[in-house]
Amino acid sequence: MSPMHDHPLERWRHEHDFLGADHEKNERRTRLVIALTLVMMVAEIAAGLLTGSMALLADGWHMATHAGALALSAAAYAYARRHARSSRYVFGTGKVGDLAGFASAVLLAAIAGLIGFESIQHLLARSAIRFDEAILVAVVGLGVNLASALILGAGSGHGHEGETFHDHVHADHNLRSAYMHVLADALTSVFAIAALLAGKFLGWAWTDPVCGLVGALVILRWSLGLARDAGAVLLDAERDSELAERIRARLEETHGDRVTDLHVWRVGPGRFAAIASLVSDDARAPEHYKERLTDIACLAHVTLEVNPCPGEHSLVAERS
Repeated sequence: MSPMHDHPLERWRHEHDFLGADHEKNERRTRLVIALTLVMMVAEIAAGLLTGSMALLADGWHMATHAGALALSAAAYAYARRHARSSRYVFGTGKVGDLAGFASAVLLAAIAGLIGFESIQHLLARSAIRFDEAILVAVVGLGVNLASALILGAGSGHGHEGETFHDHVHADHNLRSAYMHVLADALTSVFAIAALLAGKFLGWAWTDPVCGLVGALVILRWSLGLARDAGAVLLDAERDSELAERIRARLEETHGDRVTDLHVWRVGPGRFAAIASLVSDDARAPEHYKERLTDIACLAHVTLEVNPCPGEHSLVAERS
């Protein structure tokens, strides 16, 4: 028997590797950010306990949970890469990152709830705060958060032409979730610094827990947005109607062709699959119609069904 690669059917088979173009780079960036986060997490928790700052302690525990979420993102990158060509996954592992992003969104919401609860407790207790030490550690924490954001944002210059970093992270929900966790850390650090400065110079000790509450609400809003977008991908929701219309227009570019059924869904970061049923007065092989879609770079998998239209039901006559 001939080797598998010499089988005549092999010419019509193709890979189902739908990972993002920067998959491995994003994986390395995420691992580096995990290391930075773990170091700062230990410092902030210790400093928060010693100084009595709720905002600083919340930021430290916030970073601890984010370290776990970032570890989930890194694990998702590794798993998707290792199993990218496994026949077990019908449309590849491109959605593993979306699954991790959705899980991170749930974790972000839980973090927001924890910070809000602890802030209310601290507001009622009115504990003493050692402002100088707390401010110093919070500033260092903000610096680490900004460095992490720059590391994760380094992919902005390696996307497609005309693509912004905002578009880039939305294309990869796993990277987006990691980036959002870092932004949430930076936000709580900013709030902690503002609250500590107000407490030190104005005597407004209440700003510490109040800033914690505001940060919790902002983080909760971010988590809901991420859950919505990642969940839509997991449920194969059609979020890009413009792409679907573009595909339909290409397939119907001659009067004798009409698309009767079209499904477009995302199978990976910036990668889409399409299944279409086409009725034609002059039915040809599916490859003829696929040629019309070759310049749509984001289409990674296309399946076409072509049905001939009987003469008495000519589409040309119907449209004229």
